[in-house]
Amino acid sequence: MRKRIADQCFDGERALYNAQHIELFNVRFAGPADGESALKEARDISLQSCVFSLRYPLWHTRDFSLRGCTMDEKTRAAIWYAENGALEGCSLCGVKAVRECRGLRLTDCEITSPEFGWKSRDLTLERCSLTAEYPFFDSSGLKLKRVELHGKYSFQYVSNVTVEHSDLDTKDAFWHSKNVTVTDTVLRGEYLGWYSDRLTLVRCRISGTQPLCYCTNLTLIDCEMEDADLSFEYSDVTADIRGHIVSVKNPRSGRITADSVGEILTDDPVMKCSATVQIRDP
Repeated sequence: MRKRIADQCFDGERALYNAQHIELFNVRFAGPADGESALKEARDISLQSCVFSLRYPLWHTRDFSLRGCTMDEKTRAAIWYAENGALEGCSLCGVKAVRECRGLRLTDCEITSPEFGWKSRDLTLERCSLTAEYPFFDSSGLKLKRVELHGKYSFQYVSNVTVEHSDLDTKDAFWHSKNVTVTDTVLRGEYLGWYSDRLTLVRCRISGTQPLCYCTNLTLIDCEMEDADLSFEYSDVTADIRGHIVSVKNPRSGRITADSVGEILTDDPVMKCSATVQIRDP
């Protein structure tokens, strides 16, 4: 049986350290003692309608769930080294909210957290909104579905990632990524996917300057490219583009097919470039 704790406030250091088999309802972690690590090393816990305003609350926590909980800007580094957790309908507003975690699932969450999701494994986000300058650095096994992202340097050094039906507004996304598939998604930003390996984009709408350069094993299937100039420089690419490409510059190998291309630039290459650019028959 789980012990139930309701309608209380905790502000001390390690207030519920190593708690096990408990349910918390309408509990607040805040107060003048300004303690840290409230639920560090907790096991088999559930939290509903709880509020966090203290640092490092869920470190090394396992088998946990949060529903309708709020972590404000004072909740720095909220969930680190945690495993097997589920967050539903939560608000995460502290910096570095998730790091070096495994097996977390976030559903219907609103997240504003610089450096979110670093060095983590097997994270799933569904119907979430995320604002983060540098999200998902060096993480793997990511699954995103119906996610709205506002970022800058997103998904750098990630591997084994799927993104579906999402809206990604972010520059420098997927740099040095490996084995990433993005489907039915809007990708807005500059310098998309540089140095990636096995990046596959399916029915995506891509916009922004100098996308998809220095890539290996790059595949685009039934995609659109808006205001995308100087595309595919020094990339090994197979691309089927619906509509117009502003310009293509020195693709290294493969084939690019589009309805029209504004410019095909072959000037001053630093390596042999043998890719073909084909205009689709009307």
